[in-house]
Amino acid sequence: MEIILKEDIVGLGYKNEIITVKNGYGRNYLIPQGKAILATPSAKKVLAENLRQQAHKLVILKEKAEKAAAQFEGVEVVIAAKVSSEGQLYGSVGAAAVAEELAKKGIEVDRKIITMRDAKKVGDYEAIVHFHKEVEVKVPVKVIAENAPVEEAVVEAPKAEEEKAEPVQEVETPAEETEETPAEA
Repeated sequence: MEIILKEDIVGLGYKNEIITVKNGYGRNYLIPQGKAILATPSAKKVLAENLRQQAHKLVILKEKAEKAAAQFEGVEVVIAAKVSSEGQLYGSVGAAAVAEELAKKGIEVDRKIITMRDAKKVGDYEAIVHFHKEVEVKVPVKVIAENAPVEEAVVEAPKAEEEKAEPVQEVETPAEETEETPAEA
């Protein structure tokens, strides 16, 4: 089923775009919610005329989106979350958490225009902010442990190696004694 979107829908398309969706999705959700209309030949003609008349407005919208995207130059989001001993998060970090952290930095962004694969482990991720059809910004997201146990694990790792080294030496010492015993006998 071909439809014309009346508003931007992240993951589907942008306003005034003609897309193809499954019949049930279009008929039961998009059209009744007022998010799309059926793409009949007459609706396509009306859309083409509207786009021609609004061409200068669309250029202005794109310029605004580019200015908003310029705010994200060099921005990196660091999110502290509760983590298990294996580095697994309790819960997950998603678009809402990224929008919240950006708001703390003074950049107001609606969480609905941010797409991100949910982070379930400590590490580096990427969030995409969709400002306009042609303007998208990739924001690096770093998920860290809330109480920084990662640093403690690094400090404890050499101790663990030392502990392993000591029992090995102790094992070698009795082995040497047993070697001397058969040699003496």
